[in-house]
Amino acid sequence: MNLRVDWRASCSLVGTVVKWLAVAMVFPLALALFYGEGVTTFLASMALAVGIGWGLEQLDDDPDLGAREGFLMVALTWLAVSIVGAAPYVIAGQGSVGQPVNALFESMSGFTTTGATVMKNIGFEDHSRALMMWRQQTQWLGGMGIVVLAVAILPELSVGGAQLMDAEAPGPGIQKLTPRIAETARALWKAYLGITALEMGLLFGLHLAGLAPEMTLYQSVAHGFTTMATGGFSPAARSIEFFSAAVQWLIIPFMVAAGTNFALFWHASNGEPEVFGEDTEFRFYTGLLGVFAGLLAVLLFTGGGMAETPSIGPLAGNAEKALRHAVFQTVSIVTTTGYASMDFNTWGTPAQYLLFVALFIGGSAGSTGGAIKIVRWLVILKSLKRELFTTVHPEAVRPVRLGGRSLDERAVRGIYAFTLLYLVLFLVSVMVVYLDAARGGTNLVALDAMSATAATLGNVGPGFGIVGPMNSYRPFPPTTKLFMVFLMWAGRLEILPVLVLLTPAYWQS
Repeated sequence: MNLRVDWRASCSLVGTVVKWLAVAMVFPLALALFYGEGVTTFLASMALAVGIGWGLEQLDDDPDLGAREGFLMVALTWLAVSIVGAAPYVIAGQGSVGQPVNALFESMSGFTTTGATVMKNIGFEDHSRALMMWRQQTQWLGGMGIVVLAVAILPELSVGGAQLMDAEAPGPGIQKLTPRIAETARALWKAYLGITALEMGLLFGLHLAGLAPEMTLYQSVAHGFTTMATGGFSPAARSIEFFSAAVQWLIIPFMVAAGTNFALFWHASNGEPEVFGEDTEFRFYTGLLGVFAGLLAVLLFTGGGMAETPSIGPLAGNAEKALRHAVFQTVSIVTTTGYASMDFNTWGTPAQYLLFVALFIGGSAGSTGGAIKIVRWLVILKSLKRELFTTVHPEAVRPVRLGGRSLDERAVRGIYAFTLLYLVLFLVSVMVVYLDAARGGTNLVALDAMSATAATLGNVGPGFGIVGPMNSYRPFPPTTKLFMVFLMWAGRLEILPVLVLLTPAYWQS
């Protein structure tokens, strides 16, 4: 077979990224040394990352990336870092994540910022502090993008960096902020790092002020990593419910920021704060959050949003609690962060269905959020409005406008095509998950299967029922978990860079 893709060049650059993954393990290694636990785990994992990365680099001394090689490099990078990132779990051999399939699931969930977990017991009783911090850190690395980070710091990826970032970045494309793409990558990561550091400092400030006794320095760093990544992992078994109301209120605006196009922060830092009010997508995003949170708050306050026998006290009649949990869970699900301020499995059917719809919305383009994305829904609504207008006025020519600019019709068709592909893949995957789980002895109701599929494909994390926020994905059979690994991988890369690799035309034509 005559291949038209230089896979050696792609794999060589994948090796470069994997090799540098060892540097990211220095932080959990330092924690292992400080706490005197798990040092060997990270030394061995670092050696493995360097060895595998160096071996792959030898496939091509002077790699040259074209468009096809870029797709392959991006897709394989995410798969490779997730496989190597699973090494600490397997080497540590602690808890349920010590099993290879579970370790790969946890690692892929981390790097893709999904937040779905297979840990039986989350906490320091069964896992070292260093390992739990590695789990948090994988989400932070994957949030803005492994390849975007690589383009920012590795000169060998600066050539062809634009197409790599387009293939990886969430949303219909990435906005070039500076003349050089490597500078754009660095600008995005600086904004990401700065907001992360601010959140860590404020969370620890609550602890010092006596408003959050459990939010220690360790917990502040851990949750700063996973909030801005819209990841949702937490070292606390009951997620953000474990912490005070002050912590929950503080995390909300940072989740909103994480679901915002990071290019807006760059413009604001350069003396253009008005971009937030002028940006059509941002206004639609915040308006949608307000509508969903308002509906949910009314349901919870009136008692219509709670199940008849909740395991946690009802919120009916308590305005502050109803509003806090409604806003927190709305923002968490829409931005695909996946934190939980309480077990929404105890909520009534109307509230759960409202959150289920939110699983498909997603954050802004250029944010760390997953799912379909705000900008696509906005374009779809605008195009439907146009169709209604042209039905009445068939002679009219009315382009779809976004932010004062007319969109190319190919871009509109592309958004429809992606959304349809996403929904078709979701429906097919629901059947696969339902049937394979039943074959493996895990009986699901329809909402369980649908929410588990939507939560993994959309990189959200928790769903309902068996995969609720205080439960885990551990009961699924290994084959179902491996299929969900594929869904998380494909969902993070927006499906096409993964599915295109499965077509003969990509390799031969």
